[in-house]
Amino acid sequence: MPEPPLVSVVIAVRNEAAHIGATLDAVLGQDYPGPLEVVVADGGSTDETPAILARRAASEPRIRLVDNPDSWVASGLNRAIEASRGEILVRCDGHAEPAPDYVRLAVELLDQTGAATVGGHQRAVGTTFVQRAVAIAMTSPFAVGNARFRYSKAAGPTDTVYLGVFPRRVLEEIGGFDPSLRRNQDYELNYRIRRAGKLVWFDPRLRVTYRPRSSLGTLWRQYLDYGRWKRVMLVRNPGSLAVRQTAPPLLVVGLLLSALLGLIGVPLWWLAPAVYAAFLAVAAITESIRRGDRAAALLPLVMPTMHLAWGTGFLLVRTRG
Repeated sequence: MPEPPLVSVVIAVRNEAAHIGATLDAVLGQDYPGPLEVVVADGGSTDETPAILARRAASEPRIRLVDNPDSWVASGLNRAIEASRGEILVRCDGHAEPAPDYVRLAVELLDQTGAATVGGHQRAVGTTFVQRAVAIAMTSPFAVGNARFRYSKAAGPTDTVYLGVFPRRVLEEIGGFDPSLRRNQDYELNYRIRRAGKLVWFDPRLRVTYRPRSSLGTLWRQYLDYGRWKRVMLVRNPGSLAVRQTAPPLLVVGLLLSALLGLIGVPLWWLAPAVYAAFLAVAAITESIRRGDRAAALLPLVMPTMHLAWGTGFLLVRTRG
């Protein structure tokens, strides 16, 4: 029986002191039967992240550290990949905790499906009341549309996956992550993979716990960035647009037009806001019943934060750098 290939887990971090310890524990606790290394690129953290990484690397020979002076995720991932040695590359981040069987199952799926990348569920989990509400929204079709990696239970081809596990040869052929993108680097990479005629595969058995933002302010900034960098990507790759990505900009336009119509006294100006408010109420009631978590009552605040930030970023916010 052939020896399992060397796997390199690549992680780009910046100011992840609250989560990086749990991430490393989850990565190093994999039940993968072959050799595994972890390469972490730090993007100039100003919290305790560098000290935590230095301590862990000193006690664990499988961890190696590299600098990421550009600080952006895509640049850090490329630097970690360049420093790694594995035949299989596992993308991870500082908010993520892969399940113990994640690497083993992913390597098996790459072999079984012939896919260029495989990925699974982003299992958002919160601890505080607000964070739990954000986690519910991030795994609800009411909030995220048909993004399969958020909630789907059916394995198969898809447009993108969360994080991703790749044969090294695929990333070398495709060209790695686009270092000019601050956000949407994963979707853009998967688009290039699909455009090259290769398979992107989702399997719900691949589970990764994700720790979402814990306040509406940080959630707003996150989704504002998602929207504006999605616009940059779409300008470069118009064919990459997914239908679900048109909803937030259309919502922002609809609400702005409604406000304008109300100012000039047009009847029924309130129709679009009322329909959206009813949609939020249905989402909150449905998810409260389905989840049995009182935090779902915050969805009428959390979902507009996500939708309006994404749409505003896409339509109105200029991108620098």
